[in-house]
Amino acid sequence: MTPRSTTRRLQAVAAAAITAGALLATAPTAEAARPGAPCTAPQLKAGWYGDNQARLQQLIDQYGKCNPYRPSRTKPVAVFDWDNTVVKNDVGDATMYWLLRNGKIRQPAGGDWTTTSRYLTPAAARALADACGTLARPGSPLPTGTPEGAACADELAAVYGTGATRAAAAAFAGWDRRTIEPAYAWLPQLMQGWTAREIRGFAAAARTENLAAPIGTKQQVGTGTATGWVRYYDQQQDLINALRKAGFDVWISSASPQPVVEVWAQGVDIAADHVIGIRNTTTRGGTYTAHLQGCGSVADGADTMITYIDGKRCWINKEIFGVRGAAAEKVQPAARRQVFAAGDSDTDISFLRDATTLRLVVNRNKNELMCRAYDNSDGKWIVNPMFIEPKKQKNNPYPCSTTGYVDHDGTAAPVRRGDTSIISDQTDTVF
Repeated sequence: MTPRSTTRRLQAVAAAAITAGALLATAPTAEAARPGAPCTAPQLKAGWYGDNQARLQQLIDQYGKCNPYRPSRTKPVAVFDWDNTVVKNDVGDATMYWLLRNGKIRQPAGGDWTTTSRYLTPAAARALADACGTLARPGSPLPTGTPEGAACADELAAVYGTGATRAAAAAFAGWDRRTIEPAYAWLPQLMQGWTAREIRGFAAAARTENLAAPIGTKQQVGTGTATGWVRYYDQQQDLINALRKAGFDVWISSASPQPVVEVWAQGVDIAADHVIGIRNTTTRGGTYTAHLQGCGSVADGADTMITYIDGKRCWINKEIFGVRGAAAEKVQPAARRQVFAAGDSDTDISFLRDATTLRLVVNRNKNELMCRAYDNSDGKWIVNPMFIEPKKQKNNPYPCSTTGYVDHDGTAAPVRRGDTSIISDQTDTVF
């Protein structure tokens, strides 16, 4: 090869390198393929009701990173409720029963149970003091897993599980039915004195037990029995995996305690920083107090807003979309809302309604939720039976036109659309 040809070859290589460098400088750095390159959207597995699989696949195809190619766009957000939406049964319940069986709930300060919840009634406080008062010093764990602590365990389980004492007296009073459920909030409040790390350990132990237990297992708690098993829904695991592969930003919003849901969310590869559960305030040493973090206009320690109905909207707006102050309690513009949401209960109404493209409802016969889902006034709702032990068809129509909605003060009222028109009673058709 002559010196001249060598020079020309080197010049050509240099030019090619410059061109390649220019292309690399403008090429996307996201996980999406470069323009024109093949891109295959994740495909959902079977196991869905009716055309739900097709509707969900359409969502993935429409908003996933393959269609269209836009390297600079913000990831579309998907938000799932947890209990009875991603898993069968309730991980908060599973943890509560584990705490009772293993003696991990502490005697409150001064033996005064009203310090555990601002909504606890005097009747409930007296019942708890009578059942638990002599078993441990204030701040020490109660022996609820022993025969001598069985009555205490029974009273705690009754207040938590039924909202009433064993003598059928109301356990909670005076709460806003659209921002908090006192019994749900009471579980993290009863975790006072432990650190988040310790609670994650408790939750992990409960998770191991409940996943290993056969479907239908009952466990003894005090002198009674309670549900003793939990399962992940295969279809929801597959959906979450597909959404993540397609480039969605997937979150969990749950009315179970934050560290508990963090542990369970690992089973679907959702990191702790994408979990929004009920969050306690902490001491300087990192132990939980009996007070809860606030959202929107609600200050820390006010204990009036958790991840429940309108509270879920607030926490999603705050944690996912960065909305601060009272504005977080309001419906945001479409560009600052999730494109997809999934839930199973009236507790999920607000964040489901906020979803801009598709809303998946797991049918557990909840009045307001099923009224809105079956009305489907904007065509964005899909309903699926429970994937394990689905409920039978509801015999009577949902009372949408009369009592399907529960107002802030607990008053029953008609379920109304966004334009205030009343939804007619709906027949249960997906079961």
